[in-house]
Amino acid sequence: MKLNANGTEISIVFDKTFQEDYMSLTDLARRKNSYEPKDVVKNWMRLRSTIEFLGLWEKLYNPEFKGVEFDTFKNEAGSNSFTLTPQRWAEKTNAIGIVSRSGRGGGTYAHTDIAFEFASWISPEFKLYVIKDYQRLKKSEAQRLKTGWDTKRELSKINYRIHTDAVKEFLITPELTKQEQGYAYATEADMLNIALFGKTARKWREETGNKKLNMRDYASVEQLIVLVNLESINADNQAGHII
Repeated sequence: MKLNANGTEISIVFDKTFQEDYMSLTDLARRKNSYEPKDVVKNWMRLRSTIEFLGLWEKLYNPEFKGVEFDTFKNEAGSNSFTLTPQRWAEKTNAIGIVSRSGRGGGTYAHTDIAFEFASWISPEFKLYVIKDYQRLKKSEAQRLKTGWDTKRELSKINYRIHTDAVKEFLITPELTKQEQGYAYATEADMLNIALFGKTARKWREETGNKKLNMRDYASVEQLIVLVNLESINADNQAGHII
C-alpha cells in the first residue's frame, strides 16, 4: 500500500506480528534528501528528543523493551560523537517501533506514531500531507471492508435459508422431540462444517473460546460461496433420498 503526500510516495506495510501499520521512514526521508535517505534517518536518531520519544513509545507498547540500554543511548544522545542506526537501536533495546526490512521494498519502517513524528521533524507541512493521505487510505480501506462484510452477511442469509428449509422439509418429522429436531439441524450443519473447515462448530468454539459467534462469521467470501453450493447440493440429496 502506498500513500502520496504532496508528490512523495510512501510505502506502508501491515505487520502481522503486531497487527499495526508501519510506514517507510526511508521514503519519508527522500522528501529531505532523495540521494541519501539513510543519512536523514540517522541524523534524526542522533537527537536527544528523538531518543526520548522513541523510548517513551516503547515503554508504552513494548513490555520487552530494555530500559537500561535505552538510558545509555539517552545519556549519549546529542554529543558530537553520538551516532545511532535503526538496526542498532532495535538490536540493543529490543525495540519494536522501528524495523528494518530487506529485499524488494525494503528499508526502514516505523509504526505510524513514530513515522508522523519523523515527518514533523522533516517539515510540519509535510506531516500534514502525510496524515491527510493516510486518513484517506484508511477511510477507503474501511469502506472496502464494509462492502465485504455486507456481501458475507447476504451470503450467510442464503446459507441459513437453504440449510434450514431443506432440513425442515425432509428430515424433521412430527414424532421428533424439540431436542431431536435441534440435533438434526446441528448434525447437518456440522457435516458441511467438517467438509469445508475441517472441524465442527463445537470444536471451533472450544479452540477459540468464542461462545457468541460462529466460525462461519469469520469465513471468507470465497468460503461462503462454496458453502452455498454445498448446502444446495445437500438439500437436493435430501430431497432425492426422500423421494
